[in-house]
Amino acid sequence: MKDTARYFKIVTWSDEDQCFIGQCPGIIGPCCHGEDEAQVFHELCQIVEEWIMMMESQGKPLPPPTAGKQLLEQIMMLAA
Repeated sequence: MKDTARYFKIVTWSDEDQCFIGQCPGIIGPCCHGEDEAQVFHELCQIVEEWIMMMESQGKPLPPPTAGKQLLEQIMMLAA
């Protein structure tokens, strides 16, 4: 499994911008956009992968994962 899979990625439609916008909470805010949802997700995955590689090459620790069990725990905390 790639490290990128450990991070929740979001692609949403923006009525204001009239396009899809991608972001990865905990890693990077809105960072890519386009008319095709799948293409924006693909670009977002590439951006996150490059960001992780840069952090690792600089010897910096990665932030805690946001996907999987961690995401469920965060959602449950918000709902409480």
